[in-house]
Amino acid sequence: GPTSMKMGLTDIPAKELKCEYGDLTCMVEVVDTMDDAIDWIHKYGSGHTEAIVCSDDSPSGEEFLRKVDAACVFKNASTRFADGFRFGLGAEVGISTGRIHSRGPVGVEGLLTTKWQLRSVGINYVGEFGGDNPTKTYTHKELM
Repeated sequence: GPTSMKMGLTDIPAKELKCEYGDLTCMVEVVDTMDDAIDWIHKYGSGHTEAIVCSDDSPSGEEFLRKVDAACVFKNASTRFADGFRFGLGAEVGISTGRIHSRGPVGVEGLLTTKWQLRSVGINYVGEFGGDNPTKTYTHKELM
């Protein structure tokens, strides 16, 4: 973002501030408050996956998980975890950044969307969970 560029934290300016990335690009911006960060995300984020890096016991992490409006909101975890298979849904056949995607006659369940929250202890990345000899394993916990 513009502020991070002025501070010398990023060396390549964003072509546009609101875009979806299909590669290892990361948008970085510096803001003064949590509310400023959340406002920035709501204005320029994809609505798909957003993440915060903070200490494990930081109340900011839980505030971020509660307030950010995105399909996937992660605390101390790689955004590359945003995958239907990793969520235990089986093969992923597509993604949606829209809020309502049902067509035709719609019941109550067709009007509901899901917000996935991922909390990590320490920093974790996808490579630790994959390959021939993963060093970590996935756990899935029923919340309701």
